[in-house]
Amino acid sequence: MLVPLEKILLGLGAIAVILLGVLITTNVVARAVFSSSVPDSVTMVRELMVAAILLPLGAATANRAHISVAFISDQFGPRLRSWLIVIGSVMGLIALAALLYAGTREFLSVWEKGSFFYGDLNLPKWPGRLLFIIGIGACWLRLAELAIRDTRTILSGGIVSDEQNHTIDALAEKEVL
Repeated sequence: MLVPLEKILLGLGAIAVILLGVLITTNVVARAVFSSSVPDSVTMVRELMVAAILLPLGAATANRAHISVAFISDQFGPRLRSWLIVIGSVMGLIALAALLYAGTREFLSVWEKGSFFYGDLNLPKWPGRLLFIIGIGACWLRLAELAIRDTRTILSGGIVSDEQNHTIDALAEKEVL
């Protein structure tokens, strides 16, 4: 269930990056050639950055592609390292839960008030807030799934590596079935 969602969010994140490039290039050309700019381009870039960074976060989590500092934990045995990975996932869940709660409150607030950015286009604030919730929510779901899967692996006597690629494993399982 999470793999298709992560693929869609990854694609939307890539589209956001492309739109960022087009918007910034258009703005630079408009300033150089026409001595004008794209209306509310700063606001649009700021909101597209939310999509570009947060929407692919669940896929990055599934691939365990986050930055980690392992020079100390590499000195421990594989079983202890496995438990440290699970503890890290649980801590991440707690941190993301706080962001998800605050983001949801902010989204509901701007939605109810009908808030918008002051500018030429009067763009609404809620789309960026919604993208934030979707990106953080997808990451939280994947992190919860990893914590449960990793705990089961350890309890069954296995070892968890932070270099595993669960998205590819899930896709391979689907093809086998």
